Amino acid sequence: MPKSKVRKKSVYTPPSDVLARGSRAKAVQPSPRWYAILMVALMLIGLVWIVVYYVAGDKIPLMVSLGAWNFAIGFGAMVVGLVMSMRWR
Repeated sequence: MPKSKVRKKSVYTPPSDVLARGSRAKAVQPSPRWYAILMVALMLIGLVWIVVYYVAGDKIPLMVSLGAWNFAIGFGAMVVGLVMSMRWR
């Protein structure tokens, strides 16, 4: 069986106007240390809020007055932490 020809690919060189536009692109910086701490803290605070509501919610006056809004507070804090995790670098 005959051997197939090996084709060399030319090196891609973008046009000069593309290089000029691309030079304005900003390098992505890593997130500050406090960002990760806040992200994890919000997720844990939301989890603890819901657990405390289930365990001792009837004994805490604030949680009794909030009623079902306790779920919104807990899940809201966790969702904010998860959204922050998508932007973390």
